[in-house]
Amino acid sequence: MSKILLAEVNVSDGTNPQKIEKMTAALKGTAEIIVIDQNSDKDHNRTVYTYIGTPEAVLQATKKLTDAAIELINMAEQKGSHPRMGAVDVVPFVPVRNVSNEEALAIARAYGEYLGAKGVPVFYYEDAATRPERKLLVDIRKGQYEALPEKMKDEAWRPDAGPLAFVPKSGATVTGVRFPLVAFNVNLRTEDLEIGKAIAKRMRFSTGGLRYVRAIALPLEEKKMIQVSMNLTNYKETPIAIVYDMVRSLAATYGVAIAETELVGPDPLHALEGMVRHCLQVHAFSVEQIIETNLLS
Repeated sequence: MSKILLAEVNVSDGTNPQKIEKMTAALKGTAEIIVIDQNSDKDHNRTVYTYIGTPEAVLQATKKLTDAAIELINMAEQKGSHPRMGAVDVVPFVPVRNVSNEEALAIARAYGEYLGAKGVPVFYYEDAATRPERKLLVDIRKGQYEALPEKMKDEAWRPDAGPLAFVPKSGATVTGVRFPLVAFNVNLRTEDLEIGKAIAKRMRFSTGGLRYVRAIALPLEEKKMIQVSMNLTNYKETPIAIVYDMVRSLAATYGVAIAETELVGPDPLHALEGMVRHCLQVHAFSVEQIIETNLLS
């Protein structure tokens, strides 16, 4: 493929195998795309599909996956620990190779218009945002699905596509174009949510933490742990290793250890380069030293 666009579609079901199987089948019915990751989380009640292809193929695949999701998922019945506001919650498009930001924006808007025409309210965020207060997902999704009935009465919240109306079954969708982010979760050996909240507050930039870090604390009932769930929106400026070390240090002040960590979805190779530099103290490491990197170039 000379042009490669990535889509990361977050749908609000991670617990129903039959529904997930049908959504997966709808997505994989598009031969021109490559599914590189599918992650379902029961506690989050969320499945994240990540795939690549030409811009047009990615658009068509996203339409098919969306059609299945809004048919199968009823947001009026959905419960989960992860913030959400729609059956198809958030759909970022990420330019990977030979795709300009303008081309990616055109795809995001075409997708938004498609979904809006189906009667789903759609908001554009990040590089596609139409106003400053809609730049960040956390601001659009404030109050989550439960806030939509009142929010959709306010002209200030008129969607960028679709109706200014509360749609109980589908909720609302956010889409746009962004820099590749790293979804990094740290699971703590505690069931005390207040400890997780305190650590998340110290981590996220908006409350005085690290630049380019967004963080929330979530209970993992099946694992009997607390998760500090983070999005690193610029892994070059704030590397994964620095984030890990800070969470570990903060947890230690509460006498809590890290049980495990998670990288959700695929990540840029350069995002992991810093781990080698930091953890192994390799002062002159480059991803070009990795054999497979040269095979893929």
